[in-house]
Amino acid sequence: MEDQRLKAAIEAILFTMGDSVEIAHLAAALKLEQEKVRELLREMQERYEEEDRGIRLLELENACQLCTKTEYYDCLIQIAKQPKKYVLTEVLLETLSIVAYKQPVTRLEIEKIRGVKCDHAVNKLVEYGLIEEVGRLDAPGRPLLFGTTEDFLRSFGVSSMEDLPRMSPEQIEDFKEEAEEEIQQKINKK
Repeated sequence: MEDQRLKAAIEAILFTMGDSVEIAHLAAALKLEQEKVRELLREMQERYEEEDRGIRLLELENACQLCTKTEYYDCLIQIAKQPKKYVLTEVLLETLSIVAYKQPVTRLEIEKIRGVKCDHAVNKLVEYGLIEEVGRLDAPGRPLLFGTTEDFLRSFGVSSMEDLPRMSPEQIEDFKEEAEEEIQQKINKK
């Protein structure tokens, strides 16, 4: 197949599926190497941007998806049912950050880091589709392991977990000092 027909086939698959499709599955369906599929996807992304289309092509880890450009959201909600708006409180954001940077992680590990129970926060983040169960730890009780979802990547505008910001050693040291000061203040109050 020529490149234009291959791009049309990719577009048809992504449009029909709605959700993300793994690049390996696209390659298998089109009988192509994954690198060729990635090349075609990059060309499609460029074309969508150049032509100022209402859709864009997102790459998410080893998958891709067609979605509406955010600048057309106002028009879209006039037709479609208004989507739910989730409120990410400080507690939810803190819990989500721990899962994002430590995944796969158990509730107990999250609670150890936060210093408080996290059942409600974890349940809310699962409900919002930002984290999910990714397995069980091979330990007594076989606790659930949690990790982020593709919705997390989409919501925070990152293509992969490697795109998340990293803290400098200085920032880590500052956080440690702040934590030690807080602990000392709690001890002094007792």
